[in-house]
Amino acid sequence: MQTQIKPWVNSQGIRISKDILLEADIDVNDVLEVRVSNGVITLVKPFRHKTLEERAEKFNGNLNLDGEYDWGEPMGREVW
Repeated sequence: MQTQIKPWVNSQGIRISKDILLEADIDVNDVLEVRVSNGVITLVKPFRHKTLEERAEKFNGNLNLDGEYDWGEPMGREVW
């Protein structure tokens, strides 16, 4: 993809297609690190640990945190 630098108020900006953002797992309003090395500009989405709520979404909000979990019968030399 090619894009063009355009004026944007007192700065300059570029547009990035929705397909590229989806492929890079970048959403609107995400914070990106801008790195410049040898004339190359790189945008990097920094690693961020997910919150408990974000993790719970994968399990329909149900993490089974209330009570004990049944791991089944012992399968080795465990002592219960």
